[in-house]
Amino acid sequence: MAIPASKEELQQAIHTNYSKLRKELLAIPHELTQVKNLEGHSKGTLMSINNLVSYLIGWGELVLKWNRMKDNNEHVDFPDTGYKWNELGKLAQKFYKDYEHDDYSLLLEKLDQTVKNILLILDKKTNTELYEVPWYEKWTRGRMIQFNTSSPYNNARGRIKKWMKTANILSI
Repeated sequence: MAIPASKEELQQAIHTNYSKLRKELLAIPHELTQVKNLEGHSKGTLMSINNLVSYLIGWGELVLKWNRMKDNNEHVDFPDTGYKWNELGKLAQKFYKDYEHDDYSLLLEKLDQTVKNILLILDKKTNTELYEVPWYEKWTRGRMIQFNTSSPYNNARGRIKKWMKTANILSI
């Protein structure tokens, strides 16, 4: 799928990539979701499926926070307060910890809600607001949302498919 360049393309990319990811997530046996045998977000680390879902929730929640703060003309620390762009592995570990006590079903509910909330933001924004003005440095709002939604959903799906193949789990 090409990089979205409009509001409609971004909405479609999120819907499509998340729908495909959701099917893969539902095919995973619940008892395997806490096993740390999936390639992690930091080089040389392993994570669980729960960690992967936590990571997606964490980034989605940041997207929501960034948008809320920007809409209120508040200063936003990108990517998050206390983290720099070269510390994304550390930020991933924070996301894992933030949701470590949630079971798989609850994580999936939280991810569903996060995606719904992001799509609600898109519904309220114009194409101009999303793609025709810089929002963070040189990046548009739409591109920043895409970097942290549809692209990671596609990446996560690839990780899961690779893991399922290695673990001999039937994919949908």
